[in-house]
Amino acid sequence: MDTVVSMKVFREVVERGSFVAAAARLDLSTAMASKHVMNIEQRLGARLLNRSSRSLSLTEPGRIYFEHCKTILEELEQAESAIGSLGGAPRGTLRVTCPSWMTTRRMAEFLAAHRGRYPDVVIDVTFEDRIADIVEEGYDLALRSTVESLPDGLIARPLRAVPLVIAASTKYLLRRGTPKLPRDLAQHDSVMVGSGHTWRFMGPTGSIEVPAHVVLRLSSTSAAAHAVSTGIGVAALPVTVIEDPQFSGVLQPILTDHPLRYPTLFAVYGGRKLLSPKIRTFIDHLIEYVAEVPAPRTPEARNPEALSNSGQVRSAINAELKTDGRNNGKLLIREPFTARAPVSHTASPRE
Repeated sequence: MDTVVSMKVFREVVERGSFVAAAARLDLSTAMASKHVMNIEQRLGARLLNRSSRSLSLTEPGRIYFEHCKTILEELEQAESAIGSLGGAPRGTLRVTCPSWMTTRRMAEFLAAHRGRYPDVVIDVTFEDRIADIVEEGYDLALRSTVESLPDGLIARPLRAVPLVIAASTKYLLRRGTPKLPRDLAQHDSVMVGSGHTWRFMGPTGSIEVPAHVVLRLSSTSAAAHAVSTGIGVAALPVTVIEDPQFSGVLQPILTDHPLRYPTLFAVYGGRKLLSPKIRTFIDHLIEYVAEVPAPRTPEARNPEALSNSGQVRSAINAELKTDGRNNGKLLIREPFTARAPVSHTASPRE
């Protein structure tokens, strides 16, 4: 068996924690992946993995071999990249991890444009709402939005600010009223992404924090947008999510005169001495694309009563009501439609 291939299989098995996952990643059968690892063990005369029906763990010889194996394969990949860059055209598979809110038309258009420019590069994108360890998990690149500092050992290229705006559904605003000031949010139901418990605004004299009455926590920004569209509460969402056609006429921005603290979108990669052409060209193309595409603008807040009289929004509300079992599938809003006055809420903030 090819020693280099066996080393790659071994590395993948250790990083993914199973033969099945490694085999799927490398497009091999599980039996073949097992044979590659057994081939190394027979050649070395040492057991590298402790195997059980539920887990794998490295033996002491396995740990030593794994560290050397990673170094050798990384240097081999860098050498291949150096030679490949002389030929000009990038090629191979580029593994990228992105937050789920980037599953938008803008992202699809960029990926299509990149495919047209570099047809020999296969982009393998994972949309997930966790901070992946790009080095340990074998990603070439991460697109990451954050207001915090990034871990040491990574290189981060800033792309642009990610405007956030608090949004609610038209149905929710008609039922609960529209917040006029940041402090009014304490009286409203909040959908939070992550473990936050306050709203943070950027005031003229510094940060302003308002306690949030959290009714739902989610790990996904996309899931939060869908939850808000049902009328469950308000959430801070990227402007690009609110602009998505599927939320047109459903999600409405509020408190747009009171900006939230914006995160910055970065292209993040490992600190390698030599950046492979497939990574370098992707980042360069992304920077070029971001510069050409207008930055998302914070939409203006609109009166939910006026919106409810528009045909587009009336259809959206009707669609929601049609699926509500309490209405027996009947459309309750008909021409002409007169909106109810928002309900006034004077209750004190809830715990």
